[in-house]
Amino acid sequence: MISVLFVCLGNICRSPMAEAVFRHKVKEQGLDRHFTIDSAGTGSWHIGEKPHRGTRELLRRHKIDFSGIVARKVSQDDLATFDYLIAMDDDNLDVLKKMAGNRKTGKVARLLDFVPEVSRSSVPDPYYTGNFDEVYDLIDRGCERLLAYIREKEGV
Repeated sequence: MISVLFVCLGNICRSPMAEAVFRHKVKEQGLDRHFTIDSAGTGSWHIGEKPHRGTRELLRRHKIDFSGIVARKVSQDDLATFDYLIAMDDDNLDVLKKMAGNRKTGKVARLLDFVPEVSRSSVPDPYYTGNFDEVYDLIDRGCERLLAYIREKEGV
């Protein structure tokens, strides 16, 4: 099994959106038996909550299932368990790297590292901007490229 964890600040907007979009793409390609996919936040404000209303509405509009996604905080165990830890922005990437210290972890990267033609490195937080459509477009492109990268690297 290949394990992927998407990480943002509160785990109610970007990372659950990425989790749902990535699961959808994996399922479309008939690869769900090869993957474990989850999301978490670096903060603990929203633990136990469903994704943000804007995320839920956008995923419904795109006919992407988000059932079962509940906010949680990233843990030290996640760093050792997941093969790919995918941060939504520089701050979340820094938190993951600090948590890891010198310990061996899975690949830690930003989602937009897989989309080099995009001029930004971070997926903006729609909790503050309200721009869920822009975030969806970035996440959709990032998840497409991430899946292609993993398929090539892992041979699936």
